[in-house]
This record gives sequence, structure tokens and C-alpha cells, in this order.
Amino acid sequence: MRQEIREIIIGAATVALVFGTMVGMNTRYQISEAGADDDLVIRAKFNKVDGLGEGSEVRLGGIRIGYVSAMSLDDKYSAVVTFTIDKSIPLPTDTSVAIQTDGLFGSKFVVLEPGAEEALLKSGGELNFTQDAVVVSDLLDLIISEGHVARGEDAKPPQ
Repeated sequence: MRQEIREIIIGAATVALVFGTMVGMNTRYQISEAGADDDLVIRAKFNKVDGLGEGSEVRLGGIRIGYVSAMSLDDKYSAVVTFTIDKSIPLPTDTSVAIQTDGLFGSKFVVLEPGAEEALLKSGGELNFTQDAVVVSDLLDLIISEGHVARGEDAKPPQ
């Protein structure tokens, strides 16, 4: 009898812990409705957006200021990424945008680097200075091929 009560208490505590974690995560990553009055919706075109998804963070100076709200292909097969940021953050029209990885194998996010233009982006605007996502396997292939080239140059024929 006592063992059954202990199992019930542990089971209930586990369910409560899982439920609390899910509620906490939902609150942490809750995404506001795109196009709200306090949001700025902007677009950028990329050749590669590997690993980026809707809901990915948009950062400025390492601080989260928005999220990726949509992704699609245009008629020339470029990836069009739409992101929503806080309207209170003024961005020049020559702001650059890049897709980066959190650590070596972490999640992808969008990084904004403000330019020097006086004119500011308006909702619906497009950023033209983009840098595609770096795919880790492509980077490793490049490192390996550079190693082969270096070995080929340094290798001495047998005598």
C-alpha cells in the first residue's frame, strides 16, 4: 500500500514537471502575431538557408530582436526569408543580414548588421546585402581538400 502511494506521488510529480516544462517553453518561445502594430516585417533573399526555419531567432548585437516568420521560394528559386522584428529598433536601409550557427553544430539564426544610411527600413522592405548559411559539411570538405593540397605540395618523391 505504501509503495503504491509513493509510485502515485512520483508519477504525479513527473507529469507536473513535464507539463510545467512544456508551459515554460511555450511561454519562452511564444511568437507574436506577424504584422502587429509594434512589429516591422522585412524580407531578404538568399541562395542557401540550410538549417534555418520559421521561428528561428533574429539577432542584433547578440540580442534577440525578432524571429523568422515565413520562408518561401521566389520565381528564380531564391529563398525568401521574411522576419518580424520590434519596430522600436531603427534599421538603416543598407543593413546587412547573414545566417549564422550557434556554435559548431547549434541552431541557425539570422544576424543583422546595421549600415550607415540615414534612411530607415519600413515594414515590407527588403534587405539586399545578404550572406548565405554555411553548411558544416561543406566547410569540412573545404578543410579536407586544403589538407590534401598542402600534403601534395609538401610530399617528397621516394628516393
